Amino acid sequence: MEARHLRYALALAEHRHFGRAARALGIAQPPLSKQIADLEREIGARLFDRTRQGVFPTAAGEAFLVRARRALEEMAAARIHAGRAARGETGRLRLGFIASALLDPLPDVLGRFGRERPDVRLELHEMASGRGTAALVAGELDVAVTLGPPRGAGAEHLVSVPVGHDHLIAVVGSAHPYAGQASVSVEQLRRQPLIVAAGEDEPVIHAGLRVLLGEDAAALEGATVARDVHTIMGLAACGVGVGLGPSRMREAARPGIRFCEVTPRTVLPDLVLSFAERDRSPALDAFLDVVRRNCPDVGAALDLRLGRRV
Repeated sequence: MEARHLRYALALAEHRHFGRAARALGIAQPPLSKQIADLEREIGARLFDRTRQGVFPTAAGEAFLVRARRALEEMAAARIHAGRAARGETGRLRLGFIASALLDPLPDVLGRFGRERPDVRLELHEMASGRGTAALVAGELDVAVTLGPPRGAGAEHLVSVPVGHDHLIAVVGSAHPYAGQASVSVEQLRRQPLIVAAGEDEPVIHAGLRVLLGEDAAALEGATVARDVHTIMGLAACGVGVGLGPSRMREAARPGIRFCEVTPRTVLPDLVLSFAERDRSPALDAFLDVVRRNCPDVGAALDLRLGRRV
């Protein structure tokens, strides 16, 4: 039994005449009569009574037509849903990210993706860079944003592009002596109580701070440890000390704080977007397309890495 048999039966039930049904279907009458007869033999029951007044469904025919109509509707829906899935309009996208990526660039990217692909189910997981890389390699994520390039087993098989460049800045309360300064020096930082973030990714940043302040930096050893950049800014606003963090902190500016550049300029690891090319789904391709349009420089890097196949 094929879909055309269902269409033929429904057309015959609608027109109640073999000739009219055949014309509506765009076929000759003899093939239609043969297909209906073949269908009745396969089912093992007469589906239509042939009378001088017309062709009418039997009780078996009525029962068959209900299911046939439903089956054709499901087949049409299946085609539509398959096409939408192939275009990345449905499905799911599993994204792992470090918290500071929510300052930039994820808000604009996720906002645009959600507007353009409202039926794609987003599964968002905040996690440290090492865990994000491991989950990506294990197939538990589709894409991850990490601090620095992925490291560890399997990382060499990932496609990675920078999505954000950062350098170290300071944040102080508006009443702090440094609040009116455009920049602060290393010597000034050494004389102040510092506020730094904790977390699995922070050793990378702390290593940069040690290079900046010197291995014997007592200020760093006695620093107040905050959970994230928002806490750093909150503590700075309270006058606890000088907060140190990525320049992305400026995206979350709040009343009562001032930002200062740190001299000499200390570059921090890039934010890096990574995914496994072998596991690319239509939903991931749609996400990468949004990244490309939202961040042109990132799009150029993606094209280079993927040979313009995204």
